[in-house]
Amino acid sequence: MREKIVKLCGLLLVVIVAGSGGGYITYRMLEDELSASNTIIEQSTNTTGVVKCSNDVKLDETGISTSVGKIYDATVTIQNYQNGRLVSSGSGFIYKKEGEYAYVLTNHHVIEDTTKLLITLSSDDQIEGEVLGSDKYLDLAVVKMSSELVTQTATLGSSENSNIGDTVFTVGTPIGYEYRGSVTKGTLSGKNRMVTVSVNSTSDWIMNVLQVDAAINPGNSGGPLLNANGEVIGINSLKLVEDKIEGMGFAIPIEYAMKYVEKLEKGQELERPFIGVTMLNVSDSYRVYQYGLRIDPDIEEGVVITSVSTGSGAEKAGLKKGDVIISIDGKEVTNAAYMKYLLYQHEVGDTIEMTFIRDKKQKTVEVTLTKLED
Repeated sequence: MREKIVKLCGLLLVVIVAGSGGGYITYRMLEDELSASNTIIEQSTNTTGVVKCSNDVKLDETGISTSVGKIYDATVTIQNYQNGRLVSSGSGFIYKKEGEYAYVLTNHHVIEDTTKLLITLSSDDQIEGEVLGSDKYLDLAVVKMSSELVTQTATLGSSENSNIGDTVFTVGTPIGYEYRGSVTKGTLSGKNRMVTVSVNSTSDWIMNVLQVDAAINPGNSGGPLLNANGEVIGINSLKLVEDKIEGMGFAIPIEYAMKYVEKLEKGQELERPFIGVTMLNVSDSYRVYQYGLRIDPDIEEGVVITSVSTGSGAEKAGLKKGDVIISIDGKEVTNAAYMKYLLYQHEVGDTIEMTFIRDKKQKTVEVTLTKLED
């Protein structure tokens, strides 16, 4: 065993700027390349979790094989068949075993539109799985399978107690079935990264994720991200697909995922709050103009209301077409995706404080949230 003494604890922050239009970078769900969903990063400057120190730091250059042993047999390969044809594969991990059933966490995009799921254990035994519940916005799914051959369940850890610079590793099935059980190691590069995901052609959703430089590839989707102790701190979900950049992957924090597991196990649809407006980004000037609206040129960020639903919380609060929403509960609204992110932190029935601009005057009203389907 070899040891080093390293002087100084520091943080290297690399800022990537692409042009003068905001520095957008393209991201992708970690699924089969033929059906990958694109995403773009909005902001990445939060350094929460950096350890401050002034003493020498001892680095022990041993492996993590013992920690791998704590998760290896709990990690599975998931093959998605649609109408008898294998369309994609991904990863997952067994987080619970109760009686005759075991339960697997993975990504929604791994199991999306499946007609048959085949789960392969580390022993190469194959079991058919059943999707209990999933959600495309969270990119999470729970799959049930027989527990007869299951020998291990994952130990859950804490991403909140993890620090930037911590060693992390992944176990999964990159590229294809023949590479199942691949282990990669890296560093927790960032926390609270706000990434905008294109959920479908008309809707964007912001995910608050962990950034890692461990190698993750299509097929690693849904697999565990672990700390050096072999505890799951995240679920691999996104990766950077810019040719000039390497080593930027993203994972859903395990605490966030576990908030919704019970409902997903029960197959319950997640209720999301609704204010009752359609909207456009202020920056989308051409489409705003098509709606016959003109925005004060001094307003650079926010969302403009294009219609208000009858009987909705927005109508009852007095919001109108042409109003520009700039904040919710004192938090700045930069675009429609971030507005939805702020709204979805609330429950149906909650009352929020919304600030908007009308006729160059700033106003604040209270809006009661209803169910999205309403």
